[in-house]
This record gives sequence, structure tokens and C-alpha cells, in this order.
Amino acid sequence: MAMTLRIDDELERALAALAEAEGTSRQEIVRRAVLERHARSGHAARVQESSARLVEQWGDVLHRLGTA
Repeated sequence: MAMTLRIDDELERALAALAEAEGTSRQEIVRRAVLERHARSGHAARVQESSARLVEQWGDVLHRLGTA
């Protein structure tokens, strides 16, 4: 699937520098950045859900420890 991405001069310079340093295309740099961001956001959601379950399960103990 094709997509047009409009970028400013700062992003163009950064993409060109990264592509040259990594020996890959600017397209691949953008692709990796999007996939990494997606993976991190999924991880953050899982951590938040896990934390909420633990607080629900152990909230009273944590409260007592915090006030001891």
C-alpha cells in the first residue's frame, strides 16, 4: 500500500542521517519507528492493566504498608 508522507527539513535531515548511518532506506527508518512506537504503546497498556489488577488485589496491604 502506498502512502505519501509530508516532512519538514528537520525530519528530512534526521531521516537521511539515520538511513546513512544504518545503511537502510528512509522508508525503513519510518517503518521501524512506527512499529517500535506501536509495540511500546501495547506494552504500556499491558503494564497499566496488570498494575490495576495488582492494586485491586493488594491495595489494602499496600495502604497499610504505606501508613505503618
